[in-house]
Amino acid sequence: MDFLRYAEQSAGLLNAEISDVDALVDHLAGREWLHEQCRDRDCMLLRKFQRELRPVFEASAGGDVRGVIDGLNELMVRYPVTPRISDHDPDDLHLHVATKSATVAELLVGESLLGLATLVCDLGPSRLGVCSATPCSNVYVDTSPNQSRRYCSDRCSSRANVAAFRARQKAVAPA
Repeated sequence: MDFLRYAEQSAGLLNAEISDVDALVDHLAGREWLHEQCRDRDCMLLRKFQRELRPVFEASAGGDVRGVIDGLNELMVRYPVTPRISDHDPDDLHLHVATKSATVAELLVGESLLGLATLVCDLGPSRLGVCSATPCSNVYVDTSPNQSRRYCSDRCSSRANVAAFRARQKAVAPA
């Protein structure tokens, strides 16, 4: 299991608009084996999880270490994660989050929580954030070496930089 990838996917899950099964299938691009298992109930549970997970990213963005730790711990109690050692490749033993009987929502929630918990333990609770670009409210996972990420995407970063440049140009322009 690639915990960092699962942590980053949790931000993608939080940013996704999961209005119906088709939207969930779109979100699961690259994971076609899950598409047929998607149900309306998965969408409902994932929207609920999105509302519950967002405060963890907001706490991190606000420097609230206790809020990040308590928030993740509460979510792991609410959504128990059951890791299993996978031996489908005996030369590459690794962890998977759930058994084959897990629903799509249970799988995504488990991956998110275990990925985020591992990231917070390994890199610290300040590695989660909310995009600084106005009016974007997407979240991100900061894996940069110097912990300098402020935007959810290159697009938001470019837009913010262009806006700041134009504001500076306007401020020094003759009246």
